[in-house]
Amino acid sequence: MVFALLMGGIAFAQDKDPVIESMIKEANENSQLERLAHELFDVVGPRLVGTPQMEHASQWAIDQYAEWGITAKKENYGTWRGWERGITHIDMVSPRVQSLDGTQLAWSASTPEGGVTAEVVALPETIKDSTAFKNWLPSVKGKFVMISMPQPTGRPDYNWEEFATEESFTKMKEERDAQTKAWRQNIRNSGYTSRTIGNALEEAGAVGLVSSYWSKAFGSNKIFSSRVKNIPTIDVELEDYGMLYRLVSYGNKPVIKVEAKSKELGEVPTFNTIAEIKGSEKPNEYIVLSAHFDSWDGAQGATDNGTGTLVMLEAMRLLKKFYPNPKRTIIVGHWGSEEQGLNGSRAFVEDHPEIVENMQASFNQDNGTGRVINISGAGFLHAYDYLGRWLNAVPRSITKHIETSFPGSPSRGGSDNASFLAAGAPAFNLSALNWSYWNYTWHTNRDTYDKVVFDDVRSNAILTAILAYMASEDPETTSREKIVMPINPGTGEQRQWPAQRSPNRKGGL
Repeated sequence: MVFALLMGGIAFAQDKDPVIESMIKEANENSQLERLAHELFDVVGPRLVGTPQMEHASQWAIDQYAEWGITAKKENYGTWRGWERGITHIDMVSPRVQSLDGTQLAWSASTPEGGVTAEVVALPETIKDSTAFKNWLPSVKGKFVMISMPQPTGRPDYNWEEFATEESFTKMKEERDAQTKAWRQNIRNSGYTSRTIGNALEEAGAVGLVSSYWSKAFGSNKIFSSRVKNIPTIDVELEDYGMLYRLVSYGNKPVIKVEAKSKELGEVPTFNTIAEIKGSEKPNEYIVLSAHFDSWDGAQGATDNGTGTLVMLEAMRLLKKFYPNPKRTIIVGHWGSEEQGLNGSRAFVEDHPEIVENMQASFNQDNGTGRVINISGAGFLHAYDYLGRWLNAVPRSITKHIETSFPGSPSRGGSDNASFLAAGAPAFNLSALNWSYWNYTWHTNRDTYDKVVFDDVRSNAILTAILAYMASEDPETTSREKIVMPINPGTGEQRQWPAQRSPNRKGGL
């Protein structure tokens, strides 16, 4: 059943709480969000696991917490492939000169000193079979190879929907679907997959791979990791990638110069950054604030998950200033390597069973810059009883945007709340309005400071601080009684509560 908060004329008479009033006033009149965002996004930058920037971010957070009188530490849980991004310059030098928009992918190999200048070729448009592909492979020696399908349009579907005729829009989609199907079959005909074909090209002597993973938004590309070892992989934005592909198709033989500098740093520690305000009456019971600290590194990691990180930092600042002696211990986890499979939070759950077993609640925020609009009971049968009490203390200006679903169902992945849920702990995701998150900023080259909507982030910080305060003050311990899991209609069998999984403690090597 879905409940709208404080709807139907239900009123709860209560006196104003001075702690809550003080936190709201401070958040609205003396917000630190813009400064924190500048320092984290502009100065520290993206926070890819295994990079010096992730190390820098951790120390920055520890120092920031120290200024507020909050104890914080870095907690190692494993190792990762160390790597550091350098500059990327991509220039077309023939048939004319133009600098291209793009960057090397994470963990990409570096070009030799001075860069590499070579002709660009594309995969054959029609690969008959694996033998034909094997016979073609020697032709890539000494060349850059384009490995992504050229998109038929750089306009998002919503733009077509607004301006195109219905017939034109339908035609475009049908042609794109047919092109995509044919491209995928062509890759299969080679005897490889999209994930492994690069290895064959590398072995055949290609000097680099050129990809373009369009995010279906204007100017936005997904930036993930290279899948080859010894040659660079660069992602070129849709507009320039399409131009290069047309030049290849028409026989103009484009030549590009690529200088992509990066450093291999060996095996380096991977870690979480943990801060704590010790409880005064029930120090061995815990509220855990949760947001992953790491990001991909195609941009600044501003909305994934810089904004969630800012929410937890600001909430802790408010709590420490106006609620310095909480009844229960309040912890914030800035998790590492979430992007590679929730590794930081899974490690924390595995390494700290005493905290997980005595958790009053956890609040996680991850999906972008928007205001929170949904909170689920996460499959805990009585979650409404306590979440309802806590949310009632939050200003109506915030809760009027939030829908709650009780008892809800447990998340099986997606973000760090799932790590705690799998261990049976009451962990709740503060799900936000998307602000075109999935297509525009999620894991893309456009995930930057200017996309942050600070009014929404400020509301989320107030919400989080009040929920933590109310959870700490609540005289009752939260119930962990779970729902009876429903039947899977596909199998006819009862679904199971998600199982706890171990982290990858030695990654990327």
